[in-house]
Amino acid sequence: MAIALPAVAAGELDSAVAPLRLAWPELRWTGRDAWHLTLAFLGEVDEKLIGRLGTRLERAAARHAPLSLSLGGAGAFPSPARARVLWTGVEGDRDGLSMLAMRVAAAARRAGAPPAQEGREYEPHLTLARCRAPADVRTLVATLAGFAGTPSTSSASTAGSSQRGVRFTPAAYRPGGPAQPGWLGVCVSGQAPRVS
Repeated sequence: MAIALPAVAAGELDSAVAPLRLAWPELRWTGRDAWHLTLAFLGEVDEKLIGRLGTRLERAAARHAPLSLSLGGAGAFPSPARARVLWTGVEGDRDGLSMLAMRVAAAARRAGAPPAQEGREYEPHLTLARCRAPADVRTLVATLAGFAGTPSTSSASTAGSSQRGVRFTPAAYRPGGPAQPGWLGVCVSGQAPRVS
């Protein structure tokens, strides 16, 4: 379950990252269409649970206040000197985002689809690239350290499940109508949402 990026945020990030892709071809760069902020990773979700999951997610989103978020900075897991993942961070209402992630995970558990990584501390980030073997990306982290995206405020809507990796498509799990532009896109497996 994930948050889709608004087009403005994705465009800003793409402008910052595009020149780096050419300079670092040994990394497996994520495409703009796959960019998202994971709230909870569910892995495979039984089709029979999708309706119940949607209902639970609607409730979680309806109880959540709007968030002001932006992308910024960079880092690597487990460390920039021996990276497996290069990421950009999330700025703004990180406490609210963590609360949303907690509510989404609880909703998934109640629907019978517990998150695969229960018990891990939530670390909001957007994956930019993966490394096949541990890589020294300190230069990349330093280059992206000054990146600061434009803040965007979300309205409450729901994040859905990903059954096939990080491809998402809009779904009808939005209280009060269809998904609206903003950080909290409605996503289930398929293709990336077009959120602006």
